[in-house]
Amino acid sequence: MSAHNITNNQTFKGVRVSSSPKLLMNLNLASMAAGATPYGLVADAAIAVDAGKVVWCGARDGVPSEFDSWQRDDLEGRLVTPALIDCHTHIVFGGNRAREFEMRLQGATYEEVARAGGGIVSTVSATRGASEQELLNAALVRVDALLAEGVTAIEVKSGYGLDVDTELAMLRVARKIEGERPVRVKTSFLGAHAVPVEYKGRADAYIDEVCIPALEKAHAEGLADAVDGFCEGIAFMSAQIERVFEKAGELGLPVKLHAEQLSNLGGAKLAAAHGALSADHLEYLDETGVKAMAEAGTVAVILPGAFYTLRETQAPPIELFRKHNVAMAVATDCNPGSSPSTSLLLTMNMACTLFRMTPEEALAGATRNAARALGLSDTGTVEAGKRADLAVWNVEHPAELAYRIGFNPLHSRMFAGAVS
Repeated sequence: MSAHNITNNQTFKGVRVSSSPKLLMNLNLASMAAGATPYGLVADAAIAVDAGKVVWCGARDGVPSEFDSWQRDDLEGRLVTPALIDCHTHIVFGGNRAREFEMRLQGATYEEVARAGGGIVSTVSATRGASEQELLNAALVRVDALLAEGVTAIEVKSGYGLDVDTELAMLRVARKIEGERPVRVKTSFLGAHAVPVEYKGRADAYIDEVCIPALEKAHAEGLADAVDGFCEGIAFMSAQIERVFEKAGELGLPVKLHAEQLSNLGGAKLAAAHGALSADHLEYLDETGVKAMAEAGTVAVILPGAFYTLRETQAPPIELFRKHNVAMAVATDCNPGSSPSTSLLLTMNMACTLFRMTPEEALAGATRNAARALGLSDTGTVEAGKRADLAVWNVEHPAELAYRIGFNPLHSRMFAGAVS
């Protein structure tokens, strides 16, 4: 199956969509609509699709007569869910850190790896040295792996340039992905990701001289959909992140934040105070921070890939998120250092196995709540009026999607009504 070979399509507002109405029949539906039955399950269901949208869905014996003349596609009893959404990735970067991985397994410390040229410094160097076309070519390989698992929307961050020109180049590459593949891309400016070597010990100067000017230029070019940061002792303190968020507010851009991954600096609370779409990682988050997120409606993005790769031991406070009704998303965190993963299905399994999320929570985290984390209101569930971004699976029950390890049961993917 080709992840970028769409048939029977036309352009609609810049998106390729199906050109003819169709009625999908003989399927089991997991709509993932909030407040519905578990998974929003409807046995022996049907879905009417037209102009790239779902116009009706429900039990097959209740199909309205107005669809009698529509083309009918028999899905032979397969399961249909919303297409998956990867709401936290660093998928545009140069080089790789396989040698660093090997060194850590052989006992090298973080400092030893850094002295050998590893760590984020190596990725920044490789990214700065790559052309936009080289970055795009490398990113598309990773994108294709996600699409092959039923993903139709991804978030892509900058953050490996750490100078004005390369940060903008990364975002331009992210924008180009949509022109190369049938996928929606939401970009996040992550200039406050790390302090580059040339600004070592001068984090405030970096924020003033590089990060904020790059953000202003990214906004002027229409390259950023949101603004992110890394609030941690090895990156930026909350006061420095707040200055970036204040600039984002002036520009009318929503914010999100890498927070409480390695310690508790109050990042999630800061993000919530700025109405953040999401706070991500969150292993060291306390109940005060969880309450702040709940009040702000900020989504908790759970990233088990980094937890696994770094062999961390403190899990995010899943029970507190449940207690305070904080929506939980799940994402790959695809990046060359701490989570070199391009499998959202495996990530869902990790969320269940490592953090004891339920399979339903994991699937909601990769659909409905992932959409919320990106500010997308037209996708993430299968409901009338939503985009026809659907995944068709060779499984009997949606729990199988998080249950299997290293197995991809995708039959087909629909992107705005077009099958790929």
